[in-house]
Parts: sequence; structure tokens; C-alpha cells
Amino acid sequence: MVKICCIGAGYVGGPTMAVIALKCPSVEVAVVDISVPRINAWNSDQLPIYEPGLDDVVKQCRGKNLFFSTDVEKHVREADIVFVSVNTPTKTRGLGAGKAADLTYWESAARMIADVSVSDKIVVEKSTVPVKTAEAIEKILTHNSKGIKFQILSNPEFLAEGTAIEDLFEPDRVLIGGRETPEGFAAVKALKDVYSQWVPEDRIITTNLWSAELSKLAANAFLAQRISSVNAMSALCEATGANVSEVSYAVGKDSRIGPKFLNSSVGFGGSCFQKDILNLVYICECNGLPEVAEYWKQVIKINDYQKTRFVNRIVSSMFNTVSNKKIAVLGFAFKKDTGDTRETPAIDVCKGLLGDKARISIYDPQVTEDQIQRDLTMNKFDWDHPLHLQPMSPTTVKQVSVAWDAYTATKDAHGICILTEWDEFKNLDYERIFENMQKPAFVFDGRNVVDADKLRKIGFIVYSIGKPLDQWLKDMPALA
Repeated sequence: MVKICCIGAGYVGGPTMAVIALKCPSVEVAVVDISVPRINAWNSDQLPIYEPGLDDVVKQCRGKNLFFSTDVEKHVREADIVFVSVNTPTKTRGLGAGKAADLTYWESAARMIADVSVSDKIVVEKSTVPVKTAEAIEKILTHNSKGIKFQILSNPEFLAEGTAIEDLFEPDRVLIGGRETPEGFAAVKALKDVYSQWVPEDRIITTNLWSAELSKLAANAFLAQRISSVNAMSALCEATGANVSEVSYAVGKDSRIGPKFLNSSVGFGGSCFQKDILNLVYICECNGLPEVAEYWKQVIKINDYQKTRFVNRIVSSMFNTVSNKKIAVLGFAFKKDTGDTRETPAIDVCKGLLGDKARISIYDPQVTEDQIQRDLTMNKFDWDHPLHLQPMSPTTVKQVSVAWDAYTATKDAHGICILTEWDEFKNLDYERIFENMQKPAFVFDGRNVVDADKLRKIGFIVYSIGKPLDQWLKDMPALA
């Protein structure tokens, strides 16, 4: 029986290993992590992450060929294939601070693998890592190997939160990069044999190590670039009276471009896009490519601009001040169907409003009050460090309350910001909401989920990103 161990029980490691266990009943899969609360959650009825379909997959396999454990060394020692899915946060100090990936956790995982191994192993990079990380890991393993042979593979994940289980069941592609040596080819084949138990052969792409490592950064950079491109257009649409939805629909009908990732919004979030682009920028700078670095930096600048623009629009529309006004924030997760708040645009929007002394009431169907308060008090990039290194009891932001439903959040509010495209926000009783709000009542739709014309008929002043402005907003232009 092939034994697989995955170091890291987070958003990537947990779901990926659960699906491998389900699809490969002859493979024994262990997911290990030093966090006792996290492993306890994986072994309970309340999993530590919310992802549609994940509960069902875990429950079918757990205790049969899928195990969650804090006994890291035992499972690494016994494994034939070790996936490493630890954090690679952005460095907050030292060389490359604010851009470079911090490989501290990766390095300590590699040293531990070398220390405890008593048989040859295939070590698989599952975290997103800078190009050439495999070389560094190889050196650590080789110099500490005690005669044991290690092969390093790059097998980046391409999961979208909210559809991760679907993505794992039917991936667009599985990418495996390895050394172009007989041992490297054999290692690639061993991992390919696991995936080919459910993934069609033509969707499993094999490359050299560096291509696989760079492909992950490139894919995320291209996706983020599309979002920044349409968001840049949204500003121009508002200035000219064009409708960004119509523009993106027309553009997306071009088969060379396609319709995906062309929805204008308050900005992109999630654990990968910003971090991976900053990493890409740093790699370009280190390789003497400042023009390329500058190009990718602009994708993040537009994303930050979009969030600032949204906050400025809110403040200017409400008589140039939101001081002591109640603003209801609907949605805090970075996208619907996930409870993930990492780099969510909602953090910057809320902080911008708090800077103008607003009182904020937040409702999100999947995000806890503790998480919201933690996000609003944490320093940038701290979220990506393991929980035990984060501030344990965040100081509460007094101007922020968290509500259990949209109607409580919006009661007596001066304005509503929609920051996550949860389906339930499309179908709220907006007449009831309007009656219980201060007047004039504003809706700032950062996801273009509501029918602006219907809301205007009720009496709302509505701002939809990238859409023609109503007269009120034209009379009170936002300062960019």
C-alpha cells in the first residue's frame, strides 16, 4: 500500500488529501499538523474550514484510509510520498520584506523530513513557492540525508475556494514538475499514478521543476491581472456613463479572451493573488528585470486603488463624512461560499470607514465575530503566519459590531455596503430594510449583485461599481 503524508492541514492540504483518499482507496493518507486545535477540528463534526462538499468527502474516508494526526514525525517516517503544504507568507522584515516569500516553515519541514526519514522518499511541493525553491530544499535534504535518497517534485494546486472539491474531482489540469533525470522521471510517474486513478491522462501535464513552480505564480498573476483590468475599466465607465457589465460581456464574447474573471468588484482578495504577485515582483527584481517587476506591481496598485475609490465614493456621497454614522457591511469573506477572509477587500474598506469614524455593523453568513475582529486589528501579512504566532486575544474595535442577519445589521443604518456576492443578498426584502434605515438611505454595491433600478424605485440612492451614476452621485463626485 502506498502511504502518503501531507504536512499542513490547511485550505490546500486538507481538501486535497481528502479527495486523494476518496479516489484512491488503496492509498493510505495521513494529514499532519502541529496545531492540536486544527487536527481536533478535522477529527470532529465541525471541520476547521467551510467548503461545499468537503464534509461528505471527509466523512466517507476518515478512519478508513484518511487520518488526521499531530504525530508529524511518525507519519513522515512511514510515508513513501510527503506533500509539504505549509505556509509561505510574505516576509514582514529583513531582505525582501513586503514582497519575498518567507520560507522559514518550508525549511524547517525539510530539515524534519531529513531527520526522521529511514527510507527513500518523494517530497512534493504543494504550497505556492518561489521559482528555484526546490533547489534549496534539495540541498537541505541532500546534506542531511544519511544516505537516503530524496526526489523533489513540484505539484502546485489550482483550487478556487468555494469550488475546491469540484476542482479536485474534475481538474482543468494536474501539473507535476520534476528533475529531468531517470530518478526524477520515476518520481513523476509515481505521483502521476496516484492522480491517474481519477484524472484523465491528457489532463496530467509533466514539466521540468522550474516550469511547474513558475506556472502557479503565472496563473495567479494572469487571473489577478484580469480583475484589475476590468476594475480599471469600471472607473472609466463611471466617468463616461458606460456600463461595465455591458463592456465586460462584449469583451468576454471574444473567444480569445473568454468571459471568466471579468466581473468588476471592490477588488480581489484571498490568500494567493496579492502574495503571489508580490513574490513574482521580487523574483523579477532579483533577476534584473525591473520593467517586468513594475508591470506586475501595477496589478496590485489598481486593486488598492479600487478599494480606496470605493471608500471615497461612500464618504463623498454621504455629505463628505461618515463620522458616527452607522454603515451596514453585508459580506466579509473575500468571495461567496467560503468563510475565508484572508486579504478580503472588506478589511481595507472597513478600515477606511473606521478612519473616518464610522460605526460599522457587519453580517456574513460564514465568518465569526472573533475572526472579523482579529482581521481588523491584525497587521498586514500576519494572517499568513501560523495561528500560534498571531495575536491571541485581539483588541476589539469598539466601533464595529457583528450581526446575526442582514436585517439587524441594516437597522438604523445610514448606508449599506455589499462586499461579498452571497446569493442571499440578492433576495433580501429591501423594502423592509429601507423602512428601518435613516434617510436618505444609501446602497453601495461593491459586487454588482442587486437590481439597482428596483432599489431606486424603493427610494434608495444606489452606487453600483462601474455602472452609470445616478444624479445624486454626479452632484457629489468622489475624490479619487
